Amino acid sequence: MKIALINDMLVQEGGQERVLRALQELYPESPTFVLIYDEQKKAKYYRESDLRASFLQHMPGIKTKYQWYLPLMPMAIEAHDLKAFDVIISSSSSFAKGVITKPETSHICYCHTPTRYLWSDFKGYVEDLPYPGVIKKFLPFYLSFLRNWDWSAAQRVDYFLSNSKNVQSRVKKYYQKDSTIIYPPVEVEKFSIANKIKDYYLIGGRLVPYKRYDVAIKAFNKLDLPLKVFGTGPEANNLRKIAKNNIEFLGEVTDDEKMQLYSQAIAFINPQEEDFGITAVEAMAAGRPVIAYEAGGALETVEPNLSGEFFEDQTWESLANTIIHFKPEKYDAQKIRAHAGQFSKENFQRQMIEFVDKISNKK
Repeated sequence: MKIALINDMLVQEGGQERVLRALQELYPESPTFVLIYDEQKKAKYYRESDLRASFLQHMPGIKTKYQWYLPLMPMAIEAHDLKAFDVIISSSSSFAKGVITKPETSHICYCHTPTRYLWSDFKGYVEDLPYPGVIKKFLPFYLSFLRNWDWSAAQRVDYFLSNSKNVQSRVKKYYQKDSTIIYPPVEVEKFSIANKIKDYYLIGGRLVPYKRYDVAIKAFNKLDLPLKVFGTGPEANNLRKIAKNNIEFLGEVTDDEKMQLYSQAIAFINPQEEDFGITAVEAMAAGRPVIAYEAGGALETVEPNLSGEFFEDQTWESLANTIIHFKPEKYDAQKIRAHAGQFSKENFQRQMIEFVDKISNKK
């Protein structure tokens, strides 16, 4: 059985990329097809992988302005030659699910979300794009066309896997497809419980607008409590501008530094609505409670009074009120870590193997 892996692109580091690497561990002989990849990311994470990029890889300015090539991406993903493969496993939040396969090939799509900027976050995406105003005026017309392509691409998929109940409901709503939930892999075994908790709260990940880190910044500005922020992204400068001196920006941190940050924090703050939310699970793997906005994937990963608690409204006032009444001493680090174990990479890989074997035996 010949298997090919498909990913949208490899230009950043997040949950989708971790899923891909977990799949590459399962199927090390399988090539990985992508739209484009970043050379530095390849050298760091995919040195041993057989990466096969589309024709976009060599287009002028693609490394820094790949958003400008959005109109060509459907054509580029469809151009991948997959005739030699029996099973396709795509890891997709946008274009990867659109590959074209032989009729007898089984296509499994691990869906991180139906394309966010076409469906659930259409308006916010257009507003945040760094395009001139005249292009933004006409962009919705093109995105309407792309939405139709995205729906058609989803109909080519034989089996959908969703990374949460949250995403499962969106797959059903937008694509009219049923899906099976397999939670994404978190390397919980790499995290450990600290002997001593320090005096700071923690937040971090990709600093992008939809994650609403501004809610946390404003809350901690008012509370004057120490907050550490790790990660980089386009929202970093805006967040720095509104933050007071009690908030420390750490930028990109190593895996070891991040593990230590998690384990010594009073609590991890999760103000965003995530499809799943790996950073919250990582914090729990280090034995620390999570204070999360009551929406999205956090509803499936955070267990109230066991591994954390929720704030109801996505506002700084609601978050600040929850922090004021938060009692970290009532949480048991060992129980929190045990709760996080259900989201391990081992569970993900076992369930993936079982699913692929099941659909292969149907042939």
